[in-house]
Amino acid sequence: MHTSPTPSDRIRRIGVSVVGAALILASGGFVARAEPAASAAPTPSAAASASPTRTPARPQAPAPRTSASPAPSPSTSASPSPSSSPSPSGSPTSASVTWTDADAVRFWTRERMASAVDPARPAVPPAARTAPSPAPRAPKLPKPGSLSAAASMPTAEHILGPKSVGILFSYDADPDTGEMRAHGCSASVVDSPGRNLILTAGHCAFGGAVVFVPWYRSEYALDKQTYGFYRVAEFFRDNRYVKNSLAADSDLDFAFARLQPSSAGKNAQDVVGGNTLVRTPGYINDVTIVGYPSSHNPEDHAVRCPVRTEWLPGFYQIQARCAGMWDGVSGGPWFSKIDWTSGVGEIIGNVGGFNGGGPKVGKDDPAYNENSYSPVHGDWFFRLYDEAKKGQHINRAGGYQQPALPYSMGNGETWSHARLLASGEYTGDGKGDLVVVWTDGEVTLYTGDGTGGFAGERRLAAPGPTWQGVKSLTGGDFSGGSGYDLLAVWSNGEVRILPDIGANGVGGGIKLADAGSVWSHADQIAAGNFGTANNVSDLLVRWSDGELTDYTAVGDRGFGVEHQLLAANDNWKQATLVTAGDFTGGANWDTLVRWSDGRVSQFQETGPGGIGNEIQMAPPQSVWTHDVVMTAGSYDSNGWADDLLIRWSDGETTMYAHTGAAFGAERTLVTPK
Repeated sequence: MHTSPTPSDRIRRIGVSVVGAALILASGGFVARAEPAASAAPTPSAAASASPTRTPARPQAPAPRTSASPAPSPSTSASPSPSSSPSPSGSPTSASVTWTDADAVRFWTRERMASAVDPARPAVPPAARTAPSPAPRAPKLPKPGSLSAAASMPTAEHILGPKSVGILFSYDADPDTGEMRAHGCSASVVDSPGRNLILTAGHCAFGGAVVFVPWYRSEYALDKQTYGFYRVAEFFRDNRYVKNSLAADSDLDFAFARLQPSSAGKNAQDVVGGNTLVRTPGYINDVTIVGYPSSHNPEDHAVRCPVRTEWLPGFYQIQARCAGMWDGVSGGPWFSKIDWTSGVGEIIGNVGGFNGGGPKVGKDDPAYNENSYSPVHGDWFFRLYDEAKKGQHINRAGGYQQPALPYSMGNGETWSHARLLASGEYTGDGKGDLVVVWTDGEVTLYTGDGTGGFAGERRLAAPGPTWQGVKSLTGGDFSGGSGYDLLAVWSNGEVRILPDIGANGVGGGIKLADAGSVWSHADQIAAGNFGTANNVSDLLVRWSDGELTDYTAVGDRGFGVEHQLLAANDNWKQATLVTAGDFTGGANWDTLVRWSDGRVSQFQETGPGGIGNEIQMAPPQSVWTHDVVMTAGSYDSNGWADDLLIRWSDGETTMYAHTGAAFGAERTLVTPK
């Protein structure tokens, strides 16, 4: 079967070695500084928090951080005993030595904080790839609710808040070179009885000299930060999680840290407030992601991005697409709601998960900064939260077992071999299904779940030459049975109706034309309701010479009545893909055409009288040049065949739900290879 247990291999972050100090401070207590003097730093106004000043959201080229010079070594007085070191990755850290606010200020200079990088797994260098990446798609057209379209994809906006989110700074040594490396992740203060907990990613919970700086400003030294700084006393992380994992345990990429109170006796939550943690309600959510990218961010300010999430296939995780989410956003909160004035809200996710929270691609790949992942905040998350609130460290025996996941359609590598698609209600349950003909001749049926997704796959034909010879394919109600039928045209001109394939499979069928017939010139076909009552029993044919015809009332007795809509012409020779659906809700269905130059046109109210009124949905040279196969059907509960399913050149497969005169909300079914 054309299924694959391997999900999209797409992830973000980097770990860059920074030559720095000669020793590492242990992770000690974490203290808020005393209130700054009046000259230290301006206190943000309510207006700044409620309506942040916008700066350029996406610089044209990476800009240097605050300082390019290496950080000086901390003074002897700031150094712990030589025996102190960061706790091992995967273990909770604790204050094995005493270090003070003064030590932290001496160690975490502005230069060293500016050198901090995300500790997630390095991006894949282009030379290390086993196969060349597909050409990046150009921006797609704007459309409401789109998840994957680059033009309508939101871009992270630079802001000055919220004050409950900041940067977690830590230090370790490169295991290969021994060079000191400063790390920076995003973190948020969360509500707790001790009023002293932060949430971050599991891959960020390690290292020495760990401090948290809420509302971080690179223009100020550590002791001049508006809301102070806090030393970390200990981390809480699920012991089954492996840092930057590519396996199922990446579902556990979350962690908490307990912070020391300040010398004035104040806890972080007393100063900046605490966010409420809420279970991730489902895979599709409207969230605002907040984090501190350490590259492409010369101001070193936070960014925010309102976006809709969806499931990350194969994992107990959600994903979202927003341009500008560069290294450093790891651990950043995903708010389901937030009050920008108070700076706190409800959190249902955090940047993290598979490979540290983003695609395993090179930095030159747009997906590097556009795709972000988050673990689902479910049972294991809230168990760890309870343990952190109680100060408990539980060693969980055995491996991690994923909960039941939604059905996965496989990955982009598999779907790059999907050659033909045909929509229809093949199982007779009123839910839209999908037939796929693969390049090796296998035919499979994906059964719809009625909510825009699929519940399973069933083989209809084994790989072989029979279905490799099929030239064009469509689904319709031609035989009047309990389910939809397939109408297939072979390259040799043979045409067959395969009735009720959900029950009968694709063997035999009803022959409508013999091999050697004129139908060898039928380059594109699309079934629909083009003027015969309410049945999807009409057939639109685009011939090789550009002629366009409509056959009404096609059935087991023949092709019905032919109506010429357009005489042979050069223009329609460029109609690369043709499908039909009920996009406008009129008496007749509408025709959708992807032209060879990347244009997409919709011809409304196609019928015996003509192809209909044309509207342009995408201009020439658009991303739609990468549309390889498309079909339209009724995949959700509204009962209209207005859901457009696309298989792209990189194997990504998406659905535009409720498409009308413009493309509907896009949902990713299969992530790219």
